[in-house]
Amino acid sequence: MAQINTEIKPFNATAFKQGEFVEISDADVKGKWAIFFFYPADFTFVCPTELGDVADKYEELQQMGVEVFSVSTDTHFTHKAWHDTSDTIGKINYYMVGDQTGTITNNFGVMREGQGLADRATFLVDPDGIIQAMEITAEGIGRDADDLMRKVKAAQYVRNHPGEVCPAKWKEGEATLAPSLDLVGKI
Repeated sequence: MAQINTEIKPFNATAFKQGEFVEISDADVKGKWAIFFFYPADFTFVCPTELGDVADKYEELQQMGVEVFSVSTDTHFTHKAWHDTSDTIGKINYYMVGDQTGTITNNFGVMREGQGLADRATFLVDPDGIIQAMEITAEGIGRDADDLMRKVKAAQYVRNHPGEVCPAKWKEGEATLAPSLDLVGKI
């Protein structure tokens, strides 16, 4: 499985984005923040609620310099068909990556053994291609885009403010911590 503070592995894939099929690779991730949002399959139940939730935050994520790559082992053709037939999925403007070979899903270590489906997993990757946050949930537990946004803001803050860390439930504009010997045992 992928690990925090490790670099993402090389990949090439075809994605559906804003009415077109586009070729993408790990090189497209470098230099910007990226979210890899893995889900089991198109035309399912929890997945569209999560993907729609992220779609509602996509413009704000773009303003923060973050690109979103949703990934399943479906083909890019299936992504287009789903996009064209579902009102919820139809509002997606981010990349819907077809990973039918399982390369990306296996690179991140979230392929369900013997099933050919991705786990419900999220990875936040920094502009250097290094994984800064990850979350994996069971099949029936949907993720929350608001919490994902909070994690992105915290990761960007920590990157831009060396020596500071964000405590539990930190929200943008709130106090951070500067770990030091003086702080030990006083929190």
